[in-house]
Amino acid sequence: MAESLTLIALFVLLASAAGLAIVLRSHIAIEKLMAVQLLGTGGAATLLLLGAATAQPALADVALLLVLLSAFSCAAFTLGEGESPEAAAKPDEPS
Repeated sequence: MAESLTLIALFVLLASAAGLAIVLRSHIAIEKLMAVQLLGTGGAATLLLLGAATAQPALADVALLLVLLSAFSCAAFTLGEGESPEAAAKPDEPS
């Protein structure tokens, strides 16, 4: 059972790495955000599978932490998409 879970974890890790390599080649910011989400999801799945295979419950905590950091980084990215602080501080000039 442990061998099959380890093989599945390796497959998930390789699939995440392949998707991450494809997405990171882009220069579009939203695709970089998707790369962060992919890394968080694939990494958490891999950690959960390895934790079940090796009977180490601490890996589940690390997986939850990775998902939490991924979610916070996506929230920070979307909140930072607005105006720059310099543009917000300058009043509009009359035309």
